[in-house]
Amino acid sequence: MTEAAALPGQPRGGVLSGPATARAVNVLAPNASAMTLDGTNTWLVAEPDSDLAVVIDPGPLDEAHLAHVIATAERAGRRIALTLLTHGHPDHAEGAGRFAELTGTKVRALDPALRLGDEGLGAGDVIETGGLELRVVPTPGHTADSLCFHLPADRAVLTGDTVLGRGTTVVAHPDGRLGDYLDSLRRLRSLTVDDGVHTVLPGHGPVLEDAQGAVEFYLAHRAHRLAQVETAVENGHASASAVVSHVYADVDRSLWPAAELSVLAQLEYLREHGLIPSA
Repeated sequence: MTEAAALPGQPRGGVLSGPATARAVNVLAPNASAMTLDGTNTWLVAEPDSDLAVVIDPGPLDEAHLAHVIATAERAGRRIALTLLTHGHPDHAEGAGRFAELTGTKVRALDPALRLGDEGLGAGDVIETGGLELRVVPTPGHTADSLCFHLPADRAVLTGDTVLGRGTTVVAHPDGRLGDYLDSLRRLRSLTVDDGVHTVLPGHGPVLEDAQGAVEFYLAHRAHRLAQVETAVENGHASASAVVSHVYADVDRSLWPAAELSVLAQLEYLREHGLIPSA
């Protein structure tokens, strides 16, 4: 998921699992890796005085983790009433079917293949459960089916892999498209400017306290990478792998396969905009 190690946005220190806002609690999945950082953040969201909760991204198919999410809700006197997915990557969604069995909930997602029940998710949808309000924000780019969830009462946004708590996101070509991703970042920036969102509750890594700063950094980072890739092509690095070895030389080599997916997306974007010759 991540290309780099640091990100502005005032990352919150301390333990990653536990309460993050008045309405959101993180239950960290035990699937840490170079790609998933500390693991997948499974978000348990509810109104403070409600006995109903919503779970966003149950995470991998790990029985102990799924049981831990349920137990966390029960300790707070809550029943899980709905499961939502930010996107279909296995570290976020693989456990959704089993979690639905354990909780008796429906699973709502943008991709029909991931849904359990009749209802999907789309632009403009507002989810209301036990007094909780979540607004669906389409944010394609990392994947075609990526969504974020705006939590107005906490001035927060749950970003899945669109914005991470540490590092930057891979635009996973061919499913992910850079033009879509840049538009999605601008949509999130509008939330910070027009709707007062200041907290990022990411799919991986720590909570960010400066949502606008984080999104602005992502936009600047993408512009910088695009300029680097364009220059690399002009200097004769024609293939994606050659561009990676030149532009991402400072990145851990274990992440180069993921970086190559991002480079393919960048090359596609540059060609579409006439900035480099067509292949």
